[in-house]
Amino acid sequence: MSRRAGTFAAARARKRPAFVAYITVGDPSLAATLEVVAALERAGVDIVELGVPFSDPVIDGPIIQLASGRALRAGTTLAKTFDLVTELRRTTEMPLVLYSYLNPIMRFGVEAAAKRAAAVGIDGMLTVDMPAGAAPEITRAYRANGLDPILLITPTTSAPRRAAIAEQGGGFLYLVALRGVTGVQAASADTATAMVADVRTVTDLPIAVGVGIRTPEQVAAIGQAADAVVVGSALVAVVGEHGGKPGLTQEVERAAAALVGALPTRG
Repeated sequence: MSRRAGTFAAARARKRPAFVAYITVGDPSLAATLEVVAALERAGVDIVELGVPFSDPVIDGPIIQLASGRALRAGTTLAKTFDLVTELRRTTEMPLVLYSYLNPIMRFGVEAAAKRAAAVGIDGMLTVDMPAGAAPEITRAYRANGLDPILLITPTTSAPRRAAIAEQGGGFLYLVALRGVTGVQAASADTATAMVADVRTVTDLPIAVGVGIRTPEQVAAIGQAADAVVVGSALVAVVGEHGGKPGLTQEVERAAAALVGALPTRG
């Protein structure tokens, strides 16, 4: 059983959703990212999305945009992200998803990136600005190297398109809970629940819901329907506020633990 499959199975056995945390790699430094991931794991986070910093992150709002800028100025690259994962795998078996825009993958080389990601211990690839079906050779490269091609479904995705995305995706499906960018608006639990119910009719893959989730109350409400809840900007904001300070990891662990602790138990 893969790390990802084992994590979702363990969450089901505990009768609760999994918790997925996004962080921007290299903010404020690569060394700090190692410590932040460890803090997230101590807090009970199940899966970490490692965000590769990019100069034009079109789906991401101001909080992650600023984090990407800090990380890029610190010299973070996709190659250094792969090196970081090698270090992480010395101490953790937690599933790791590479969250990247297409440009860094293309510049590195699709096949080379897929091979390197698999070699260092990445479990899934979430290429956020790659429309499903638009670049089948990329999805094939991911699958050929044992990587889950994680795809996005948004509120504006049509019903036929949702079914096609569900068929092409792997690992889990990522439902974007609202229109717009990350970290600006608050997701509606009612809207997210309706989306989950609709997508469940076309897939057996686990369904993760993210974007616009930042409070324990939202985690509790959306976690009633989703197989996983994803929080990014709220945690990136903590890193942005405390980065470079002695208490960074404690603040990250505290914030993550409060969110993980809100996951609902389902009968």
